[in-house]
Amino acid sequence: MTIRRRWRAARCGRRDRGPSGLSLLPWLLMGLGALSHLIEGKAANPWLGGLGLLAFNTLYIAIVFRAFDPPRREAPLTLVLLVALGALTFALAIGYGSGWLLLFPLLGLAVGAVVRGGRRLRFIVFPLVAAVGVVTYWRDGWDSLGVVYGTFISVMVTAAILALDETVRELRGTREELARTAVEKERLRFSRDLHDLLGHTLSVIVVKSEVVRRLAPRDLDAALAQVADIESVGRQALTEIREAVTGYREGSLATELDRARDALSSAGIEPVVRRSGPLLEPQTEALLSWVVRESATNAVRHSGAAHCEITLSATADRVRLTVTDDGRGAASTGTPGSGLRGLRERVAAAGGTLDSGPAPRGGFRVTAELPVEAPGPDEGEPTT
Repeated sequence: MTIRRRWRAARCGRRDRGPSGLSLLPWLLMGLGALSHLIEGKAANPWLGGLGLLAFNTLYIAIVFRAFDPPRREAPLTLVLLVALGALTFALAIGYGSGWLLLFPLLGLAVGAVVRGGRRLRFIVFPLVAAVGVVTYWRDGWDSLGVVYGTFISVMVTAAILALDETVRELRGTREELARTAVEKERLRFSRDLHDLLGHTLSVIVVKSEVVRRLAPRDLDAALAQVADIESVGRQALTEIREAVTGYREGSLATELDRARDALSSAGIEPVVRRSGPLLEPQTEALLSWVVRESATNAVRHSGAAHCEITLSATADRVRLTVTDDGRGAASTGTPGSGLRGLRERVAAAGGTLDSGPAPRGGFRVTAELPVEAPGPDEGEPTT
């Protein structure tokens, strides 16, 4: 992988992680005006104001972290916390005014992070800004218009940026899924084409062979001519097959995972398959397919397990495959089989590592780690 491609892959990896609740925490510095008001002794009932400011910060932190977890963001508790934050913000602003009015833009950030867009945002933002305008004008006159504008901007910009980020990540995931689907369709098309090619060629060979059998007793020259035709057809078929399989030797990792799932289920082993990360290079998929096949075969034949978990996770630079069962596996013999030894050599040749042995909680584990752009695996299948 070139330096430029590594840089682009690392940048894409950072983008995939997206923003988090930490990105909204520095804005809590806007509450320093309220804190200064308390410290200077200008606020009535300072203990009550301090508790209110502490409660505000606690609610704000809880809300912004829940806002970046979709299931928790949609939970009723998040809405309850947001309403409580709004009520507390208005109470503190009405009671103290001055620097406490800057809590309204923070409330806007929390609202934008939770609501994010759509019709619901329109129903919330305009009544909220109107109420903020009334309170700030009552407490600070026309000088507080900046707070009203800041509240409106904080809601709309936060909602727009986070909604756009969420949409982009969903589109990226959809694009990767479409790419996987396109690859599977292409493999299916190729298998059908290869079947049609071999079916036609073998049919011609069978017919000509029958002709040779009939001609041989009475017309040897004609039979030899048919034999020459068979040789020509066979050579042409080899050429066409070589051309057809160019670039298609690599197996489909998704197909191999499905086969492993079916094999484990048929053997009475409950399979759990997890896959995450970007698309892999065909050579890397092919090598990992062999690891999946060998590990699943060993689990079926030797483990006596009840559960088997296959986990595949990829980053911008490395991909990790772990196959863990809860049986006895090869741990009973203490030595890995020839299939695992052969796989370890092939993985090492591709710049990766393969470890196998007892799992920490019992059972057997096989772990393969490869660079994302691994060299093509050697031809031939590993023995089991």
